[in-house]
Amino acid sequence: MLNRFKQCAIASLLLSLSATAVPVSADISDNLPEIGTTAGGTLSINQELAMGDFYVRQLRGSTPLINDPLLNDYINQLGQRLVAHAWSVKTPFHFFLVDNDEINAFAFFGGNVVLHSALFRYTDNESQLASVMAHEISHVTQRHLARAMEQQRRDAPLTWVGALGSILLAMASPQAGMAALSGTLAGSQQGMISFTQQNEQEADRIGIQVLQRAGFDPEAMPDFLQKLADRSRFSSKPPEILLTHPLPDSRLTDTRNRADQMKPVVVQSSQDFYMAKVRTLGMYSRGDNQLSDDLLDTLNRGNSREQTAARYGKAVQFLQAKSFDNAQKIIAPLLAKQPDNVWYLDIMTDIDIGLKQPQRAIAMLQAAHAASSNPVVQLNLANAYVEAKQPAAASRILYRYTWAHKDDPNGWDLLAQACADQGLTDEEQAARAESMALNGQLDQAIRSLSSASAAVPLGSLKQARYDARIDQLRMLQQRFRQYQRS
Repeated sequence: MLNRFKQCAIASLLLSLSATAVPVSADISDNLPEIGTTAGGTLSINQELAMGDFYVRQLRGSTPLINDPLLNDYINQLGQRLVAHAWSVKTPFHFFLVDNDEINAFAFFGGNVVLHSALFRYTDNESQLASVMAHEISHVTQRHLARAMEQQRRDAPLTWVGALGSILLAMASPQAGMAALSGTLAGSQQGMISFTQQNEQEADRIGIQVLQRAGFDPEAMPDFLQKLADRSRFSSKPPEILLTHPLPDSRLTDTRNRADQMKPVVVQSSQDFYMAKVRTLGMYSRGDNQLSDDLLDTLNRGNSREQTAARYGKAVQFLQAKSFDNAQKIIAPLLAKQPDNVWYLDIMTDIDIGLKQPQRAIAMLQAAHAASSNPVVQLNLANAYVEAKQPAAASRILYRYTWAHKDDPNGWDLLAQACADQGLTDEEQAARAESMALNGQLDQAIRSLSSASAAVPLGSLKQARYDARIDQLRMLQQRFRQYQRS
């Protein structure tokens, strides 16, 4: 109950979805009137980016993020396709997937959008998933969280900083954070609820247009909202998304009317959508029977993309059961037809490693790596080298990978392991420090780098590099201190 209440309150402040009735006109452009101010009086874009960086590090350290390179690549490609068709984009966008069986999504400072893995279970097609993402993107482009803070500052100037601090605290310490949040916002909730209702009207209107311009079916937005309404109507426990995203009939009616005014379009979900769906349900969903035989049977009766995903899903089931031979029988012919398919390359790597044949995985991945510099292939090849007791070869790949993908914990964790296998203690500690820093553990990261610095010759280039990184992390600590104090 506390968990559900915590998520409800945080998401309510981080752009809780609720709506009021609005008339629908034939004008479906997103040149909408500004709500309130541009939020510049409270936060600059640079401040939002800095706060977003702080939030992301806290999120990594306290939330079961899915650090799956394939799934992260898919949701970020899908998200960037939508962002390319959004207006007023002032920040880069990053998309994260949380292992959570409750349907939900939220956005926060700096262009960061978080999706719950349950969305893959309950969205029927890619357009429905994109509709959720387009809505959250619109919250960011309209700077709704910054506006909410500005509203809070104007209505209760002594509480807005405390509200921010309580949100951050709740992410790391739910009980303490919720107690602080309740006390901070007492007496001012109604004003914030009214404000967020206006935000929701704007995000719905703009989101459905982003969805259409990106080539998705605009009917998917009201269709998904209808699914949520039906689930709530026939269930004793409403979906979590409806606790944080209330769904009055007016919101459903409004989005349906807007979609009906748009040009009808038939959109087929991509192969990647179906692959991501079965991979998420088969590998990460915490509930029982998420990737059920019934679902695979349904996919098998669908189009060719769904049938391919069903075969891949069956291999995922075998892999999870450590039935590697059976998984191999399914994937091998698929891979023979598409030797550069990263979904097949990734699972075949796991199969070969499970069969204690990492050299076979290396040969396969070397060929794929020569043809493409795909980051998923790079990580799989590095992992196969580690499993084959060839850590030096893994390090050569990972030094380049971590340089290009500094924010991916997968690269740093693998590099730390490869360095440890070679007895390179200082480089292992430096790699672990980067992983700690990404998880918001700056004190531990600095200690690890200090140990690395003390382990190398005085005045060496390595020591200079480690010391410079310590200085950078201390500056980051100083920048983040204002959020920790609040």
